Amino acid sequence: MSVDVDLRQAVYALSDALDLVGVNDFHHGKRVALMAVEMARAMGMGEAQQGEMLDTGLLHDCGVSSTTVHQQLVHQMDWAGARGHCEAGHALLQGFPHLAHLAPAVLYHHTHWRGFPRLEVGPDIPRKANLVFLADRGDALVAPHYGPTLLQHKESIRDGIVAHNGSLFGPDLVEVFMELSRADAFWLILEPRHVQNFLGEMLHHGVPRRLGFPDLRQMAMLFSYVVDAKSPFTAAHSLGVARLARFLGVLDGQDEETLNKIEIAGLMHDLGKLQVPDEILDKPGPLTWEERMVMNRHSFETYQILRRIPGLEDVAAWAAYHHETLDGAGYPYRLPAGGLPRPARLLAVADVFQAMAQNRPYRGSLPPERILDSLRQRARDGKLDAAAVALVENHLDDCWQVALEGME
Repeated sequence: MSVDVDLRQAVYALSDALDLVGVNDFHHGKRVALMAVEMARAMGMGEAQQGEMLDTGLLHDCGVSSTTVHQQLVHQMDWAGARGHCEAGHALLQGFPHLAHLAPAVLYHHTHWRGFPRLEVGPDIPRKANLVFLADRGDALVAPHYGPTLLQHKESIRDGIVAHNGSLFGPDLVEVFMELSRADAFWLILEPRHVQNFLGEMLHHGVPRRLGFPDLRQMAMLFSYVVDAKSPFTAAHSLGVARLARFLGVLDGQDEETLNKIEIAGLMHDLGKLQVPDEILDKPGPLTWEERMVMNRHSFETYQILRRIPGLEDVAAWAAYHHETLDGAGYPYRLPAGGLPRPARLLAVADVFQAMAQNRPYRGSLPPERILDSLRQRARDGKLDAAAVALVENHLDDCWQVALEGME
């Protein structure tokens, strides 16, 4: 069976990854999507347009991977630096044909309503982009109050939206929001369990769009760009790991379907790092025990994201196992050697090799011979698969080139 997944399921999983950037708030994108769909329905938009607003809401912050930037966006009603993540998200979505139609609304989703007349944009873009902006800023106003006391703050939140009527937000959109938000149910449905139920129902709307390997690879590339943009020290790391893991798979004699899955697992293996605070990921010295525990969550979070995409069960497991070791001392599952499939072992070696070949905040790039020495030692210590390390040893120069291809 070839790799084949549903686009909407993949979008939903990507929204899970993006919500990790909030660290302590895991539903921002989903709540924005919910509010955007509710407003779209009230405005008489059809099912296809509602689906578009759902996807735009889920992915509107795909240009954000920094926890610092996320905090500024959530805690400030109107932030001067917001344009950067809009442009980054626009560039990412434009590069993926199945989601390119969302790119204009993402680009302008922090544009003030009064600023649109000066812009040369299509006739539908201002309304769609501003609808998402209103839902996004509405959630920013609500964020400090989520919990049992939310309804007590309902009117002050509504006042916060009205205060920007005609400036940040279009008057017709504000009118729709104010009418919907009169009901307590509008606010209560924003609780996590109701958000999940709502989106679970929305996943079954519309005609499923299946992604074969070429399209899925492009989607995985989008995932990888988001996570690798989190730190200048991890730029293109996921791409390098994916290339090297596939190369090792070829040397190992794996079939084409397995090679495709290994490559996708490599592209998405570090999704969980979106939850790691910037100051930990970029720390120039050794991590404390507490910081290490935060870092070690990332492979578990990767699994939780990918396991929700039917058709990627193997990919989810292999990606999650990239820090497991043959002696059973790895994380997050402490699996014994017998629980680690061959592709996961190849991916683990590719991850170590590529990371050591790149600059990191605590050291520079290591030469191929030193990387090989480290891999051999890890194999002797029961950490890495010796046969996988032997593949590197027999093709060291090629592995170096594949791992750093296209990188400066």
